Amino acid sequence: MSSDDVRGGEARPEVVSAVCECCGLTEECTPAYVEAVRGRFSGWWVCGLCGEAVEDEIDRAGRPMSTEEALVRHTSFSESFRAAGPPLNTFEPMIAAMRQLLRRSLDSPRAARSTPSSPRRGTVKDDGSDPTRRSLPRSSSCLSTAAR
Repeated sequence: MSSDDVRGGEARPEVVSAVCECCGLTEECTPAYVEAVRGRFSGWWVCGLCGEAVEDEIDRAGRPMSTEEALVRHTSFSESFRAAGPPLNTFEPMIAAMRQLLRRSLDSPRAARSTPSSPRRGTVKDDGSDPTRRSLPRSSSCLSTAAR
């Protein structure tokens, strides 16, 4: 045992890299954990997410299904999903959505603005108040209903 394996008097467990046989994800695990997963999934090592997906596949089958069959189904789905790849151009759908949002906002009737778009200057009253600045009247407090 090297000095790197011991820290503070305790031995660190050995860590190995395990590659999921469904999705290809690599995780660092102890050999004991790898063997426990392989025992649970008919000799296959699968990551936690794929393990849950395989169990869901078995539950949703509606008929008795072996773990191997569920693994093959999930692996097939995972491979087809990876083969599809990401969208080629992600900017065009975003630009189209922004264009549609802008058109909707331009086509909708405009509500009366509560403040003018360009305030008038030099119209301050003698008491220092500005008549161009309007405040919204308060109809009731929301706090009174929240306390009930």
